[in-house]
Parts: sequence; C-alpha cells; structure tokens
Amino acid sequence: MDQTNIYEQILKWMNLPLIHVGASPVTLSGILTAVIVFVVFLFLSGVLQKVLIRRVANQFKMESGMIYALTRVVHYVMLVCGAILATQCIGINLGSFAVVFGFLSVGIGFGLQNVTSNFIAGLILLLERPINVGDMVSVEGHVGKVLQINIRTTVIETADRVSIIVPNSKFIEGHVINWSHGDPKVRVHCPVGVAYGSDIQKVTAILLRVAAEASDAIQDPAPEVAFLNFGESSLDLELLVWTGSPDKQKCLRSEVNYAIYEAFAKEGIEIPFPQRDLHLKTTPSAIELFQGIGKKQKETV
Repeated sequence: MDQTNIYEQILKWMNLPLIHVGASPVTLSGILTAVIVFVVFLFLSGVLQKVLIRRVANQFKMESGMIYALTRVVHYVMLVCGAILATQCIGINLGSFAVVFGFLSVGIGFGLQNVTSNFIAGLILLLERPINVGDMVSVEGHVGKVLQINIRTTVIETADRVSIIVPNSKFIEGHVINWSHGDPKVRVHCPVGVAYGSDIQKVTAILLRVAAEASDAIQDPAPEVAFLNFGESSLDLELLVWTGSPDKQKCLRSEVNYAIYEAFAKEGIEIPFPQRDLHLKTTPSAIELFQGIGKKQKETV
C-alpha cells in the first residue's frame, strides 16, 4: 500500500461519523479541530492578559485591582468565544438546541440558583471592585488576605496560611469589612488595668511611651490613652495606637502588651487580679450558740 492510499484511509477514518447530533455528524477530525481551536483561544487569552498588564496598565497608570479585573474578564470572554467556535468546529449547531435549552433553563434555574447568584456576584466584584487582590477582609467570621477573585468564588488566606474559599455572593449580600479599602490605617485597642492608688498621669505617660517605641505603630494619627471606667478590682484604661498595615494588628497588640508589662514592672505599677473581700458578722446569739456547743463537747470528754 503506497503513501497516498494510507493518507486516504486516514482521512476516511478521521471523517467517519462517530455520533449524530440532530442532522450533524460528529467526527474525530471535528473533535481534534475543536480541541486545537480551544487551546489557541487559551493561548490568546494568556497573551492578551500579559499585554494588558505590561503595556495598557503602564500607559494609563491603572490600579492593580483594575488590572486584575480586566484580565479576568478578558480570560472569561476568550473562554466563551473559544467554546462557541469549538462547538461549531465539531459541527453542532447551537441554534438547534434553543428549544431544548429553553425547557432545561427552568429546571436548571431552580437547581443552580446559588451557582447563578455566585456567578453574577463574581461579575459585580470584578467590575465594581469593592475588594481587590491583596486586601485584608473580614467575611463570615474569617479574617484574611484576598488571594484570588474567581468567577464563582473568592480565595482568602488567613494568618495561619489557611486558604478559605468563600462564595462570591457572601461579599455582596453579607456584611464585609475591608480593612484595606480607602485609608489602610487601623486603630488597635490595648486595654489594661492598674491597681487603685496608682498615679494615673504616670501610667498614661508610660503607655504613650510604649506606643511611641512600638515598631509597627505610626504616630500620625497620634496614639491616645482613654480612661474607661472604675472597675471592681482595677482602674481600667485603654491604649489606642495606630498602624498602617491592617495585617499587623495582632503583632502590634502583642508587642504593645509585652512592652506594657515590662514597663509597669520596671516602674512599680501594679496590674491587679480580681479579688473579693469577705466580711463575717457575728451576733450575740451566734456567740452564745458557739459557746454552748463548746461546753457540751467538754462535758462529753
């Protein structure tokens, strides 16, 4: 068998219908062409994203959040276009499925309500950008840094390096704290109690000195000391210190507490612990009762 016959046999085998979708035959050559088309669109998606990041963003001085949103939108548009063209290459006419999709859309709509809402929420997040990659957020009781904003979910990473996948609808429907939105400065509260009789002015000066020496603290706005109340066992104060990095709140609070303890120990400032004073009252009848019990015990002996 010569090469021409082999080539013809391969073409015949490649164009042999595997299945029929309506009146359209699905062949192996069509499937391979569809795969190639989809891979090409994936490659073009990557190229366009790099062009947006390197050239367009630098030329128009765009923010990193806007760049990320644009690249994700371009990626999803290219995927949809690639999928449509790949379907056409296989030989499937999408118009013939219009009626079927119409019937299925009702049932799918009820079954995929959450998926649909998360998909729409993902588009809103990418376009309105209430949160951006790198932002410090609190959502559903979790605090972490935004790593990815996908079309259906958002990935945040906690301080323990744990990745949490949050549905996008939670960022639209629920209460979300974005610590990095606008001004990233955050005030850290450090409560402390001192014993009654302590020199309040001296304690205030020590607390302000500790805030000034903290490595992660900033001095604009200036730190403050608030006298909260007269507690049961202590005078309750609170050191209010600012930091420019929302993710440094716990580290700053720990550093300040260490410094406060050492400074108070050095200056002789007592940090009291909860205590209760118990007063026993005795009445004449109670004294006579105890005396009577004592006499009976002696007589028995």
